[in-house]
Amino acid sequence: MDKPHSLLRWAGALAALAFVTGCATTDKPTPTAGTTPKLVLVVLVDGLPQEQLTRNHDLFVPNGFRRLMDHGAWFYDAHQAHAFTVTAVGHASVFTGAHPYQTGIIGNEWRTRDGKLVYNTADPAHRYLDGSKVGSGDGTSPKNLAVSTLGDELRYATNDASRVFAVSGKDRGAILPGGKTGTAYMYSAQSGRFTSTSYYMPAHPAWWERYYAGKPQDRWFHQRWDPLLDAQAYSRSLPDGQAWATSYRKLGTRMGLVYGLGEAAPGPFYYGTLLAGPYGDEATADFTVELLKSEGVGRNPAGVPDLLAVSFSSHDYVNHNWGPESLQSQDHLVRLDRTLARLFAAVDAQVGAENVLVVLTADHGFMNVPEFSAARGFAAGRVDPSDLRSAVNAAAEKKFGIAKVAPQHMTGGFTLDYAAIDAKGLDRETVEKFVARATLEQPGIAYTYTRSQLERGDVPAHRIGLLVQRAWHRQMAVDVVVVPKPFHYFQSKSTSSPNACSHGTPYTYDTNVPLLLQGSRWVRPGRYFEYAETVDVAPTLAYVLNVRTPSGSEGKVLGQALVSQR
Repeated sequence: MDKPHSLLRWAGALAALAFVTGCATTDKPTPTAGTTPKLVLVVLVDGLPQEQLTRNHDLFVPNGFRRLMDHGAWFYDAHQAHAFTVTAVGHASVFTGAHPYQTGIIGNEWRTRDGKLVYNTADPAHRYLDGSKVGSGDGTSPKNLAVSTLGDELRYATNDASRVFAVSGKDRGAILPGGKTGTAYMYSAQSGRFTSTSYYMPAHPAWWERYYAGKPQDRWFHQRWDPLLDAQAYSRSLPDGQAWATSYRKLGTRMGLVYGLGEAAPGPFYYGTLLAGPYGDEATADFTVELLKSEGVGRNPAGVPDLLAVSFSSHDYVNHNWGPESLQSQDHLVRLDRTLARLFAAVDAQVGAENVLVVLTADHGFMNVPEFSAARGFAAGRVDPSDLRSAVNAAAEKKFGIAKVAPQHMTGGFTLDYAAIDAKGLDRETVEKFVARATLEQPGIAYTYTRSQLERGDVPAHRIGLLVQRAWHRQMAVDVVVVPKPFHYFQSKSTSSPNACSHGTPYTYDTNVPLLLQGSRWVRPGRYFEYAETVDVAPTLAYVLNVRTPSGSEGKVLGQALVSQR
């Protein structure tokens, strides 16, 4: 793939100049050659747009987000640089340094050409160790990940002496960072516990059994979520009770939410709602601290580095249900900041702050609620993929005499019935082009790209085209890629659980995410305005750890932010 060119250095970097001043300092001492961290801690916040950090900087505590914002290297113009910005794709890109066309992780789920649903981490050969049943074996292994991760390369370099652990509220947020050779723990909405699967071990370790014997997951039962700060702090958010707010599993739409309301004792309903708010993050941090201590993470007896990935999932749920401009979103971020501070304090106490390299980023950003954008004068809305496909199929049937030439909508667009096209003696590319043009005539659609175009690499030389090309996997992806207009996203009108808003586009509100590194022995503090991508994380950390870059890595080493090591 071509490296990003000047067209990708768009207005975000210029806007950043109005917010921050200064540049990276260059007076840091050079550590002893060969020095590596005892622990690399990579934190992801699911669904965190860059602008939410900058907007709330003054409300954060010193050792939370500001530990990295004020004392680390902050890449302000950093992006998840692919077109389909969702959780699985973003997590995979951070830890592999590769884009979806290489990783094989093209979405949270997708369909095969014969209509079979594929979940990104599904593997029926394995099971959850705590007995939880989730779909038909989904969330049980990294078998669909086609390339190596940073953790895989670290373990290879140290003959498996390095320990690699990943913890997340979502299975994909743990399994994909953990790679093929790490160990993943993910939250079970049935039991409220962070559990692993038979891919990683035959049974949970003894410390896990001791930890959950006390049922720590029940401590938020019937607890209210109220604003943490005084009312003035929330003047930068919308007032509570907006009409578009949605209720996650009947949790409610206004502050004062009670977890487990209506249940006499903690059960699956309570556990299922816990991630949609600050207590899901607290549970994630609590379990991570227990794992840190019990496994001795960062105090490796072999004297080699360990890697710990922690993905906080709750902000994504909050933004989906109330919107990133909501009081709930702002309060949740403020509370997550305090949770991060407690996690960092535990890591420092065990490993020593001088021995830890911390990275913080996100898997994707978030758009504003369409009604909010419309009120500000923008054309905005939701596009029903079924209605879109029906209109396109009707036009194609009239033109070619093929019913349902686009039999299904999936990740990023339509698949086409090539068998029916061939049977009619039609040229495939001719039909692709017609479907693409017919799609562009529908409301809310900005761009379309055909399989023939993408196979030839024949896409316009602008940002959107590049990001679409990176996201398109020849063997698994759609035949016509469809990109909605700005401030629009795909959502079925018939869904039983609608969102207030979403993500998944190549626009900057979905791609621009935090990218911060902190660790005084390896990182030069400062605000950096050079364009960067999340695929740069893996090769940068591989350089610091002195290990091979992951097999599909195409990011660059962020050398301007590193203290010279060798």
